[in-house]
Amino acid sequence: MKLGIGSHTFPWAIGLPGATPARPLKPLHLLEKAQELGVGLVQFGPNMALGRLADHELADLIRHAKSWNIDLEMATVGITPELLRERIKFARRFGIILLKTTPEDPAGRVPMRTEILNCLTSVVDELETSEIGLAIDNSSIPAPELNGLLEHVGNPWLGAALDTASPLALLQGWQLSARVLAHRTLSLHIKDFVVQAAAHGMGFSIQGCPVGKGQLSVPWLVDSFAALRIKPSTIVESWTPAQKTLEETIALEQQWARQGVDYLRRFIAD
Repeated sequence: MKLGIGSHTFPWAIGLPGATPARPLKPLHLLEKAQELGVGLVQFGPNMALGRLADHELADLIRHAKSWNIDLEMATVGITPELLRERIKFARRFGIILLKTTPEDPAGRVPMRTEILNCLTSVVDELETSEIGLAIDNSSIPAPELNGLLEHVGNPWLGAALDTASPLALLQGWQLSARVLAHRTLSLHIKDFVVQAAAHGMGFSIQGCPVGKGQLSVPWLVDSFAALRIKPSTIVESWTPAQKTLEETIALEQQWARQGVDYLRRFIAD
């Protein structure tokens, strides 16, 4: 397992709707944060799309990544063959080692399973030729269904992106997700959280917390992958709650990133 960070480790610093920092975090700054945190992997998501960079900015980013021995991954949204082929071509050109995608279309619709299957089947040859993995996010497809899709295609360059918290919206526990998808996981996104009952006992709330401080059992998770001899890239993320000011929120986000990396270093030595 290789530990890293991504653009979704610092969403507040990059900017969210209605919350734009005076000096938003830029791609090169994210590489600098990886250096500061002592990790050798960075995943750029749609909130920091590399395709929007000018040629000279992208060249500078790649040069720094090579100089600092930082591997690059890229995440996107969409499952159409045209989009995936464009992303594979981009990744191959710039030495990006893995792609992650969520299957939603621009309107937020999750395609029918047969449509997803046809799209994935059509690009596996390009993945294999380019030696680039494609990880399908588990946040919108129940783990058994996603496992079935990946099993049907049956190609080692195609796997799952296992997020430990987002599938809670599917009424699916993180341990079930891990048990079903661990053997196919190419990208692991670790978020920790606390589920608390409301004071009146009617309902629950789910809150993010620093990795190692919540209800996620990282030792169990790491042991599960070790038993399978699977070594996915591992990205530290968090659901940082908004504070009184955006500046305070960004500071807490940075603090939680450091805490998460430090905690995971007990289990992941690269």
